This record gives sequence, structure tokens and C-alpha cells, in this order.
Amino acid sequence: MPVASRSGTSAVRTLSVALAALLVFSQVPSLRAQVAAGAEPVIRKAAVDSAAGSAIPSDAAPETAQEPAPAAEAPAPSETPAPVADGPPAPVAPTEPLPAAVYARLKDSAPLLQRLPGKDREAMQAFYALGNFKPVWIENGALTPAAKAAIERLRAAGEDGLDPNAYPVPAIGKLSRPDTDAEIAEADLKLSAAIALYARDARGGRVNLAAISKLITPTLDLPPADAVLTRVAVAGAGAGDALQFYNPRQPGYLALKKRLAGLRAGRTQGAPSVKLPDGPVLKLGMSDPRVPLLRSRFGLESASAGTLDAAPGTPDVYDRAVADAVKGFQRSRGLPANGTLTQATVTALANPSLPKASANEADLLVNMERWRWLPSELGPDYVFVNIPEFKLKVFREGRLRDETRVIVGKPTSPTPTFSGMMEYAVVNPSWYVPPSILKQMLASGKTAGFEVVRRGNVISLRQPPGERNALGFIKFMFPNQHAVYLHDTPNRSLFSASTRAFSHGCVRVDDPFRFADAVLPNWTQERLKKLIGKGERTLRLPEKLPVHLAYFTAEVDDLGSYRTLPDLYGYDGPMKVALGLASRSDAVARAPAATKRAAAEAAGTRSATREASRPASRPTATREAVRSERRAAPRRSPDMFGDPWGADAYGAQPRSFW
Repeated sequence: MPVASRSGTSAVRTLSVALAALLVFSQVPSLRAQVAAGAEPVIRKAAVDSAAGSAIPSDAAPETAQEPAPAAEAPAPSETPAPVADGPPAPVAPTEPLPAAVYARLKDSAPLLQRLPGKDREAMQAFYALGNFKPVWIENGALTPAAKAAIERLRAAGEDGLDPNAYPVPAIGKLSRPDTDAEIAEADLKLSAAIALYARDARGGRVNLAAISKLITPTLDLPPADAVLTRVAVAGAGAGDALQFYNPRQPGYLALKKRLAGLRAGRTQGAPSVKLPDGPVLKLGMSDPRVPLLRSRFGLESASAGTLDAAPGTPDVYDRAVADAVKGFQRSRGLPANGTLTQATVTALANPSLPKASANEADLLVNMERWRWLPSELGPDYVFVNIPEFKLKVFREGRLRDETRVIVGKPTSPTPTFSGMMEYAVVNPSWYVPPSILKQMLASGKTAGFEVVRRGNVISLRQPPGERNALGFIKFMFPNQHAVYLHDTPNRSLFSASTRAFSHGCVRVDDPFRFADAVLPNWTQERLKKLIGKGERTLRLPEKLPVHLAYFTAEVDDLGSYRTLPDLYGYDGPMKVALGLASRSDAVARAPAATKRAAAEAAGTRSATREASRPASRPTATREAVRSERRAAPRRSPDMFGDPWGADAYGAQPRSFW
């Protein structure tokens, strides 16, 4: 049997997932109970296996002993072997009018929502195909309980710092005439698209992180559209809670969310809002039963007054006065100001009229977004580093076990933001000079205490273990694409600075042996210190330990006090631009040339000079960071190459931003 093409294999996998989703509907009662309890629905293995069975490739047969099948007779020379299908057959267009309309709209290339990724559109097609393209959210011309609950959550997206206008709710049950099959299909599919996009955004999918910094590299858990639609559809009246499930649930996020609600309540008390029934788009001159509600919302007369040329208008007429009021509202909310009552305008009218986000609110929204970059579950045991706070915390069984000061990357060599898994620690580590600075060291002649080593065809310098080693006495390894880790340092005086941004990206730990005591079972501080000077030794953790390197510039502390932290790497401005909270000119600050020169002088090396001369698009230093770095520079030992020359190399591998 020929091997299926890549596209065919992808289609098989998508259909396999969708088949499993279809079988979920046979377990609706139990799944609804799980959703109500806030748990992720569990599909029985037998159901999944049954759904996936037809998609198992020919080279993945079960490893069971069987009698060999009798050899089939070879076809006669004149016979032609039947062609083998390359992937699952294409879905067949249904014959019923309404499913046929859904099928036709899915075949249409016109987008359902502009930001919905193509792969989610494909997952939606597979999801609807399993139900023979019948609508999911509309039955007998009315919204299902699941649809109503999901719509309520979409309209309340602002509570979680999302934009309700990004998830437009389609209008059904038009009051002027019955909906056509094509309109019902359009509404059902657009609601599915809004639900899928909401879940994706709730898990961190609405910002292009690479545009903020190439060093922000979390592994986002973006849910596929078919999984989201299955979860929400089977939840019935609990569909809103099922959709809310995709937002972060950590205490830090919930504390910021609560503060956001308090800020908005104070600013919007008494602000007019109106929830309009679903209906068609209204243009000038149309009549609609919702117009009186609009007149009341904008303080207009119940009907337009008569003139010498025209009789008084009726309350239901969408006249010039109403259209102008709607246009003004649209302009205040950043919507297309055309005076037409669109669905986006209806959604905005249902939410209190918010002025432009204040600086405090924008800070909250930026940091709420950053919680979406972390895993939905941090783990019962984990290490958490908040880079702008210069602090490391160790949690055991969900409780704070220990915390300590850390040194993080300079603004010219930021510490990356991501999550990894700590696997082992190395006592008495060696430091291999990365190629990016090897030539400089050889040219300067500052190689005392280093050994020349050969690794295949590569020659490098190695600093042996010892008290002068740039990595100190111990390092903690969690393999990652940035080749950064946690480690000791011989330069202890730097921990006394209030702004501790001095490294080349790695995180230096103030009391590494106390930290080791907290993360290495059965290794006390006293026992570890006895290993010093006895050669390099690797200590593996019995279980991998999550390490989260995060970047929060606003938080609510354990005592409930709100505080802000320095934007060390200048990420807040671009984030506000990406979230639509500020214009680029307002948010992106350019450091003056004098600040760059000060940063270069503080480092005192050619390497730092090269960093300072890089393009202005790199996040710039804060004044406090530059001043602290300048104050700390004279205390550095001139022959301690690990500090000014890049001690944070991972073996012999260069850092990408050196």
C-alpha cells in the first residue's frame, strides 16, 4: 500500500480527532457533570480507539500473534489493481436543505472571522461533517441553551481583559422575516468561530510574541477548534463555564482580574448600556422594534418630530437622529463610524461605555495577558522566577517553600521568558568559553587559569572548577533552546544592588546551596558543601521540576497589596500596542544615545560595546538599571571573565544574542 501524502495524513488525523469528538455526544450526561465541576472532559479510551481505528496507517498494525493469512491469488496480467485511496474520502454534500447550506458555507473560502487560523477552520469542517453538517447551536430557528450560555460569556469577555468586539455574536430570529437556511448556516458557523477564537485567545493566542521579543518563547497550549466546540456544545446551560475554563485560574491572575473589575466599576458607575435583542443590521430608513430601545439609550425623543414637508415619524424608524447617535457611539469605541447598527455595535452597546483605558488599567491588562503564556497548571512543585522582581520562589505541594534574590540578564542581554523542566544539578562545574568571545580573550591575552581543550575539530578554553569559576560551585540545568539556566556566581557583592540586572541571560542565585536543599531531595546544604573541590559531579532529580521564568510588571502580593515593578526590558510598550491599548508613538520609547553609551561604559568590554550599538528595536535599558550597572562595575574582579565576558555560556554553545 503506498504511503499517504502529508496532506492526506493530516486529514486522517483531523478526521480521527473529529470522530472521537462525535462519540463524546453519547456521554453527554457524564461530561456535563465534569464540566460543571471545572474538570477537563475525559473521553473513554474505547470511544477514542473506535474513532481512530479507521485512521491507523497500514504500517501500524497491532503487535499480536496471528495465523498467517492465506496467500491471495495473483491477478491475471490483464487485470489492473484497484487504486488505493490517498486519505479519507471527501465529505458528501447532504441533501437536506439546512445541512446543505452549512456544507456550502464551509466550502466557501470567505472567512468566518478574520483572525481565525486556517487549521481551526479545517477542524470546524471535520467537526460539522460528523453531524452531517447539521447546525450545532440553532434548533427550530432558536438558540439552544448551550448557545445562549456561550453567548453570555462572549459578551462578558471584557471581565477577563479580552475584547468582546473580537467575538461578534451573530443575529438569528430576525423580527422582520423568517431566517433563510443560508442565514441560519451563517449564524451557526460564525458562533462556532467566535467560540473557537475566544478559547484560543484565552490561552494566549492573540499576540504575536515574536514581535515583542524573540526571547519570549512560552509553549502555548492553544486548544484546537473541534475540541473546544465539543466541550462547549455538550455542556448545555453550563457552556459559559466551559468556555471560561480556558482563561487562567492561578491566584495571581484572579487577583489582577478582581482589581480590573474594581477600576472599571469606579469609572463606569451609572454608564448607560442596553442589551438589544438579536436582529438584522439596521441602516437609515429601516424599521425595527429595537429602535425605541436605542432612542432611550441615547436620550432621543420617542419619535422624530414632523415638519412642513413630512409627517411625524414612528418610534420604530431608524431615522437620521438615531443613526447619528449610533455613529457618535461607534467613534467613541473605536468602531467603524458609519451609523449602521452592526453586530459589533450591538455588542459594544451591551457593555458599559468605557473611555480609553487608563495607564493603570493598561498595566493590568498587559500583565493579565502574560498569565496566559504560562501553563494552565504550574504544578504542585515548581520554581518561579519573576524577572523584573529579581526574585526566585520555590513551591512545594502548592505552598511557598523558600525564596531568594537573583541576578537576571542585562537589558542588552535579557533573560528569556519560558517554562522548562529542571533535570539535574552539577556541583563543581566547568565553564567552556563560547566561540562568540573566544577570539577576544585570545587577542587580549587574558587566559590565565584557563585550559585549551579540543572537542572534535573545535578548540575552546575551559575554566576548571574552583572558587574563581564563573559559574560558582553549582549550576541547575533545565535544557532549553536559549541555553540558559540557574547557577551560582563568585561575585557575591552584586546581590546587594536593588536592581540586579547584570548577567548575560542566565539567572544567578544568591544562596545556591539553600536553593539546592529545596529542590534536591536527600541533599542537604551540609552534604552538598562536602562535595566542593572533589571534582565535577552530576546530581539528577528523581522527578523533573518545572521552572517558570516569567515577566510581570504588575502584581497583587500575598498581603493583597497592588504594586508595579520596573519594565526592565521595555516590553510593556509593545504589548500595549499589540493589545490596542496605546498607539505606537505613545507606547514605544526610544532610549537616547547617551543612555546607550552609559550602558556600554558600565560593561567596560568590547562585547558590551557591540551590544549597545545594536538596532534600536532591541528592548532598551531603564535608567535605574543603567545606574545600578554603572555602580556595580568597579567592584568586578578584572580577571573574573565569567562576569564581564559572558559566564552564562551553556557548555561551548553560544547564546543567540551575544
